[in-house]
Amino acid sequence: MTESTSSARYVVAIDQGTTSTRAIVFDHAGTIVSTGQLEHEQIFPRAGWVEHDPAEIWRNTREVIGQALSRADITRHDVAAVGITNQRETTVVWDKNTGEPVYNAIVWQDVRTQPIVDRLAADGGVDRFRQVCGLPLNPYFAGTKIMWVLENVEGARERAEAGDLLFGTTDSWVLWNLTGGTDGGVHLTDVTNASRTLFMDLRTLQWDDDVLAAMDIPRAMLPEIRSSSEVYGTVRASSLLRETPIAGILGDQQAATFGQAAFSPGEAKNTYGTGNFLIVNTGEDLVFSDNGLLTTMAYRLGDAKPVYALEGAIAVTGSLVQWLRDNLGLVSSASEIEALAGSVEDNGGVYVVPAFSGLFAPYWRGDARGAVVGLTRYVTKAHIARAALEATAFQTREVLDAADADSGVPLTELRVDGGMVVNDLLMQFQADVLGVPVVRPVVAETTALGAAYAAGLAVGFWSDLDEVRANWAEDKRWEPQMEEAERERVLRLWKKAVTRTFDWVDDDVR
Repeated sequence: MTESTSSARYVVAIDQGTTSTRAIVFDHAGTIVSTGQLEHEQIFPRAGWVEHDPAEIWRNTREVIGQALSRADITRHDVAAVGITNQRETTVVWDKNTGEPVYNAIVWQDVRTQPIVDRLAADGGVDRFRQVCGLPLNPYFAGTKIMWVLENVEGARERAEAGDLLFGTTDSWVLWNLTGGTDGGVHLTDVTNASRTLFMDLRTLQWDDDVLAAMDIPRAMLPEIRSSSEVYGTVRASSLLRETPIAGILGDQQAATFGQAAFSPGEAKNTYGTGNFLIVNTGEDLVFSDNGLLTTMAYRLGDAKPVYALEGAIAVTGSLVQWLRDNLGLVSSASEIEALAGSVEDNGGVYVVPAFSGLFAPYWRGDARGAVVGLTRYVTKAHIARAALEATAFQTREVLDAADADSGVPLTELRVDGGMVVNDLLMQFQADVLGVPVVRPVVAETTALGAAYAAGLAVGFWSDLDEVRANWAEDKRWEPQMEEAERERVLRLWKKAVTRTFDWVDDDVR
């Protein structure tokens, strides 16, 4: 522990998410002291395309740091370390000499690279690189997004091969800017984010030259891969945190797993955010799924052995509520969805399958698109609202079934976190369709908390994982109440609805 951290009472987490950027101040008990938050624009240039402005994200990052520190009434001298967590796979390519992005950030939900995926899969199928990186070929991951930029942005290929362009997921973009940008910015990422590119060998934890060659990506663009918990550099670009060590990086879903203290093999969490993400810790064992789950990194602490995980990624859950609000005007605020859905006893026979970006786990169907099925004259907007919430629970049940099949150990309870876990109707229905209890922790902001823990462990603010684990506490538990016959009936209808979304995208569908 350095002198600058020995008297510090707090850790700051920067949570660069899909819809907003936050800075959260945590104390030693893992309790939130203050928060700063700003949303950024969601840019949809075409159907299936999703972008963010990296410059806006960086501006917001600086501003939310100021908000959080001022609301806590603290200075940089009170802060032991900074941790970063981020929307994974979202791809930024920028000029290292000017600091300017060459194109908007291409968001993880974006599906424009399906033709590139098809091209790569023509030689070896979608599992062509799975034994190296644990992932199928899919537009979700960062690799094909970089390829798209190099192939479609004028001059990008030449500048990249000349060594002038850098790639990073948003953790790398924020870190590079915080540590000085064009004036000595540090170009790094951690193993969890690197594992979402298609490029990292899960065994060596290094970029794989054969995959890079097959995808024609200049290695000089890529950040150096480090552990999830070590000092990467100090803040230079923000006077409010100047000289504070940046000491933790975790992709958002791994950060939430860390914040839930799921450190042992078999422990799992499910995050309810823009999408849903189930992560099951598999310890030091590298497990490849037979049931549509991803093999990924859970975390690596300093020089310790890496910890692996299986992940069930669901593209659209919370963003379905956002779509009902913004695109259909069904509600005027996301918080109204629970009351509207609760005004009816059931879904009225309606099922909503939100395959806006195709279907992720366990199907991995890029040709799927969203569907609302079972409509009759009886159906009201309340039934559609309820069906939208239920879609989140149904999708979670399917990835949990896949996890149970892969691990052979059925889950006995599900730890949950994220913005949607305040919705009692959803959490009760989740317990009902799973048939196991659903448990919410006292601190539901586990994504930011995980990044704070990783940073704090690196500088000695917390001594070990046992001290972190002791901070976890249960807030609320939902027990299943649905009869088994009814559970099987609604699951059967849900699966029938899912099949109706398949094979929608043809070559001439836009």
